[in-house]
Amino acid sequence: MTFVGGAMTSEGRAESGAGLVLTWRGRDGEQVLLLALLMLPLLRTACQLFSSMAASAGGPYVPGTLSAAFVTCPNQTVAKEIARAVVEKKLAACVNIVPQITSIYEWKGKIEEDSEVLLMIKTRSSRASALAEFVRSVHPYEVAEVIAVPIQQGNPPYLQWVEETVPE
Repeated sequence: MTFVGGAMTSEGRAESGAGLVLTWRGRDGEQVLLLALLMLPLLRTACQLFSSMAASAGGPYVPGTLSAAFVTCPNQTVAKEIARAVVEKKLAACVNIVPQITSIYEWKGKIEEDSEVLLMIKTRSSRASALAEFVRSVHPYEVAEVIAVPIQQGNPPYLQWVEETVPE
């Protein structure tokens, strides 16, 4: 008995092209074909379909290609100026401004607590150094916080938009 993805042997074993061998016995010695074996070709086809869909949409996302950078600012005015400038300079596709965060840190041997504004910046990982250099050049802090974290996964259309918006 032959089935998609492999063959049924006379000994009551199913063998797939990948070398999977399963043995079973049904009632009264009947050979029973497991539903799981029938699902393998279906799952293979579904994976191929999703892969081709990703390829037609610009290819699958490569983890780490994009980064989320975080910058703290002393106030809303500085945050908006930096956010607008990095988008205009194509160093970022999008900047979210998160108001009223509290930062507690050690500075020059003393524990400090300040109200700040957080920028969440989406960019290419290859542009993170240029982004950090620009932020340092316009930021009022003596030591500006610029931290970039690689993006491992996300909404594929959004990631594609970031890639299309920020040139290499």
